[in-house]
Amino acid sequence: MALLEVRNIEKHFGSTKVLEDISFSLEQGKALAIIGSSGSGKTTLLRCLNFLETPDSGLITVRGEKLFDAENKASFSEEAIRQKRLHFGLVFQSFNLFPQYTALENVTLAGKLREKDKNRWPEIEKQGLELLDRMGLADRAGHYPHQLSGGQQQRVAIARALALHPDVLCFDEPTSALDPELTGEVLKVIRSLAEQDTTMIIVTHEMAFARDVADEVIFMDGGLIVEQGSARQVIENPKEERTRQFLSRY
Repeated sequence: MALLEVRNIEKHFGSTKVLEDISFSLEQGKALAIIGSSGSGKTTLLRCLNFLETPDSGLITVRGEKLFDAENKASFSEEAIRQKRLHFGLVFQSFNLFPQYTALENVTLAGKLREKDKNRWPEIEKQGLELLDRMGLADRAGHYPHQLSGGQQQRVAIARALALHPDVLCFDEPTSALDPELTGEVLKVIRSLAEQDTTMIIVTHEMAFARDVADEVIFMDGGLIVEQGSARQVIENPKEERTRQFLSRY
């Protein structure tokens, strides 16, 4: 059984159909890259998976547990949605760190809010420090976001997403807000996560990175999946003309 199953997801904003009949599966420990032009529906798909948007139809299951069923969506309470979100970690384009908190506080805040027993907070902080160390930021734990470079802020955001041990870690164009010289340090971290068999969905415009790191690639256009397959097959030998046109720009 796949860790993640997405079936027939659709999303409309008014009369605009943003996602149409999106279906795919993701195995434990695999990385899926989603590529496509701006406006193709990639970010909306991630937002639907993270319950920041509610699909109009379709089904989402994780480890066999039905997280979303369009026929039952009216019964979702806010607390139920918060619990469902814990299956996914999301790293945004623009970091979205809390400016009033240090790097360590950003990483540990959600865990502390969930854990009412303050006697366990030192363990949460210990795990937060370990995550920052994995990101190469052990010496930046007490720094505030404005004291960090964009690449360092994004690595803090990755540590924050990992802190809640999600089943699937999602990246939404994780390098798009970075200067070119800072892009490499973030891609290096994501590459190391892939080598550690972290289950990931990566929306990216870095084609070589997607080819080398992802196991599978989905190409989206106009809210549809145009092509999907192994990373090298889709990027180096695409079958669809629309995919070839898109990749020719890279």
